[in-house]
Amino acid sequence: MAAGVGRVLALTMGDPAGIGPELTVAAWRALRADGPAFVVLGDPALYPGVPVRVVADAAQAAAVFAEALPVLPVGLAGPARAGQPDMANAPAVIGSIARAVELALAGQVGAVVTNPISKLVLKQAGFAHPGHTEYLAELCAVPGREVMMLACPELRVVPVTIHVSLRRALDSLTTDGIVRCGRTTAAALRRDFGIAAPRLAVAGLNPHAGEGGVMGGEEEVVIAPAIAALRGEGIDVTGPWPPDTMFTPPARARYDAALCMYHDQALIPLKTIDMAGGVNVTLGLPIVRTSPDHGTAFDIAGRGVADPSSLIAALRLARDMTRNRSAA
Repeated sequence: MAAGVGRVLALTMGDPAGIGPELTVAAWRALRADGPAFVVLGDPALYPGVPVRVVADAAQAAAVFAEALPVLPVGLAGPARAGQPDMANAPAVIGSIARAVELALAGQVGAVVTNPISKLVLKQAGFAHPGHTEYLAELCAVPGREVMMLACPELRVVPVTIHVSLRRALDSLTTDGIVRCGRTTAAALRRDFGIAAPRLAVAGLNPHAGEGGVMGGEEEVVIAPAIAALRGEGIDVTGPWPPDTMFTPPARARYDAALCMYHDQALIPLKTIDMAGGVNVTLGLPIVRTSPDHGTAFDIAGRGVADPSSLIAALRLARDMTRNRSAA
């Protein structure tokens, strides 16, 4: 293994009919010399065009990474066809995630990096979770503690409400939920990102952050008490900020992460700034987990045009977080 590769990461299969297999191949080609090294938990037949080495454990993966793509086999129920998702393969997709978490909890890999899954396909197959984030929390025995962060070099955002409809997000937004996310985010910025004194900015919910209650009262009733509680715990937090101005370059320079009130309030600015390099990070877990910030892209799967930048960024961030966590 090349010098500086560091601890091996576990990379899940994702939906085998999506772009995960070709992204995996592209990431291995880009990282094989200098790392970070990873082992894929998937079907060895998914990765044509590169040398594949079936391995029995992560230690073997580290030894062969520079010469071949190491794969811990997870067999599919049937052949994968690019762009044609098959519910029969859902158990293998789920099993890949579970096995990766098992390896991370046992300390056999440094972190888990997940390829994209199809929430619809898994739901149709009986999967009970809204997505990766919630399933990972259950596997780690910390359900309810999970917090989703999207990160790129210029911005980190945390949606307080995640995989629910906008109407339900508004109904479920609470002071306690904001405090929980803020507390978890501040701790992760210190432990996993190496920021000694993290600064949080909290977005308002309504236009102009409610403008003193004229455009909505959630800022005063729900959000401001959360900010006060976080400050009472010694966390550097400001807000509520008007959501339409808090993502400009001068505004972003004043905080390390933004707490947003719902999914798209967080993800739209992040993806606008850096769609290719955005990374999904799950905070609040006993393990490090990252993922590319995009979906399965069934429409382009198998055509060789998928951009591996986000997966490569996810692998590199997982390596850096693991190092920071080990040094904390």
